[in-house]
Amino acid sequence: MTQVFDQKEKITPVTVIEAGPCLVTAVRLMEKDGYSAVQVSFPLKSHKEGKKHSRKKNIFVREFRVNEDEVKRYKVGDQIKFEDFKEGEKVKIAGNSKGKGFQGVVKRWGFSGAPATHGHKHDERAPGSIGATYPERVIKGMKMGGRMGGGRITVKGLTILNINPKKNLLVVKGAVPGVRGGLVEIRSEE
Repeated sequence: MTQVFDQKEKITPVTVIEAGPCLVTAVRLMEKDGYSAVQVSFPLKSHKEGKKHSRKKNIFVREFRVNEDEVKRYKVGDQIKFEDFKEGEKVKIAGNSKGKGFQGVVKRWGFSGAPATHGHKHDERAPGSIGATYPERVIKGMKMGGRMGGGRITVKGLTILNINPKKNLLVVKGAVPGVRGGLVEIRSEE
């Protein structure tokens, strides 16, 4: 993330994304495969990133479902570039959020905690009572401490502010999910 200034010297927070080019590695047809989709690959910088995604080194492969009319536009070997996007277009970006490990109820769920006085010595951030007289068990879904983050998140309504075709960069207004250098999926909002 960084920030840019407009003509009125107003600061706008932006995220710079290296976007593609992505290569079409397979086309799934309704007659042959029972569904219509396009399989896309993206080269990665290190093998460590690609270990979970593909048996081939340094390639991230993802399949996108599309309708039958759109799937006929693509052929194996075609390049999908960010030039399909336009400045000012609204997009939705999905990625894996940062993992935060095991967190207590104050950080994970926003509990206020107990007061610092009136008999509280070491339990200011404790969750409080979790049970009841009946049904005499902890009810499923109770908000408690646990593992936080590391899930798939989609942020909608982000605006493309700038496109740099020489360096394959998209400048998007706002924050996108994930760590610096992580993989994200960009789709136009329709």
